Amino acid sequence: MTPTTPQLPNAAAHSFSQLLSSTRRGARLARLLAVGELHAWGLSPSVIDRAEHIVAELAANAAVHGRVRGRSFRLVLGLDVAAGTLRVAVSDARGDRLPAPAAAVRPEAESGRGLLLVAALADRWDTEPYPPSGKTVWAELDVVAPDLRE
Repeated sequence: MTPTTPQLPNAAAHSFSQLLSSTRRGARLARLLAVGELHAWGLSPSVIDRAEHIVAELAANAAVHGRVRGRSFRLVLGLDVAAGTLRVAVSDARGDRLPAPAAAVRPEAESGRGLLLVAALADRWDTEPYPPSGKTVWAELDVVAPDLRE
């Protein structure tokens, strides 16, 4: 009798979660880790590029605007192959500071466009409470079948 190795079905979902320091270095690392993970999941370059920009903006906002001394921020990536959705979520400790896209940004301003970029790149985005006192800002990208390389 020959023993057989059990075969796992193709994963219908992938997930990644990492705590990072609430610093600019932590935000940069979030972007690098996300890109590596999304490449490993076999997503198309166009989806990875959009997600990379979204992670960069949300992580930078968590490090700059959501920072609480001694507290980290969390990056969570989730790919639901069946639903065709990639979700990027960044949670920080500042639930009292909810993000909102700037109504008008002066052309010479060096900041204030991050959430406008997220809104342009994502198919959906929003915020939700992150207990006990934080918030999660998430963005979703629709990933159609050709974006999922087997």
